[in-house]
Amino acid sequence: MAVHRRERHRLQSIGWLRAAVLGANDGIVSTSSLVLGVAASGASHGSILIAGTAGLVAGAMSMATGEYVSVHSQADTEKATLEQERVELRDDYGGERRELTAIYVGRGLAPALAKEVAEQLMAHDALGAHARDELGISGTLRAWPLQAALASAASFATGAAMPLVVVALAPEAGLIAVVSAASLVFLAVLGGLAAHIGSANIVTGIMRVTFWSALAMGVTAAIGALLGTAA
Repeated sequence: MAVHRRERHRLQSIGWLRAAVLGANDGIVSTSSLVLGVAASGASHGSILIAGTAGLVAGAMSMATGEYVSVHSQADTEKATLEQERVELRDDYGGERRELTAIYVGRGLAPALAKEVAEQLMAHDALGAHARDELGISGTLRAWPLQAALASAASFATGAAMPLVVVALAPEAGLIAVVSAASLVFLAVLGGLAAHIGSANIVTGIMRVTFWSALAMGVTAAIGALLGTAA
């Protein structure tokens, strides 16, 4: 008996991976930078925690809103495009079949075989065949606004909570050094994990994330120190 095995490719996880990695990375960088900036200005430990918590909530809501609007716009575009394709199939079925045949010929099929494939696929699901092969829209890549919004908010909040926990546990005297070091470790782990899941170079992923994040935290801390001195 033949055993049918469903293959899972990494491209199937690109959507959620992108949202999760961006959200967690933004959560760590934004919150740690905010905390370091406030700490460098000479604020009290309690004020630093309040500022960090406010940053977590505001950032999570901002990520969710932005992701929802962005992905919803993509979904609206896909819906309008599919509706236009549905009208074209109704008004010019033969022309759409020839168009699909030309696509398969362009991909390397012999004209006769391409025509047969196009006819059979359109007989089974004409709109689905054109959506997939002409428009590049498939179930795997279809936009899901609410799912993307929730994933972004949750991942941002998770990332932002990491430096906040460190702030709560770290001594006030060494808070800046401890938060900076811990945040860079968190970011390095995140960058390495994302690179591993995506089959990219792990060292490159870690270096890219930690360098730019360290720069962001350093600039924010410097501005906080400058404003604190000026005050």
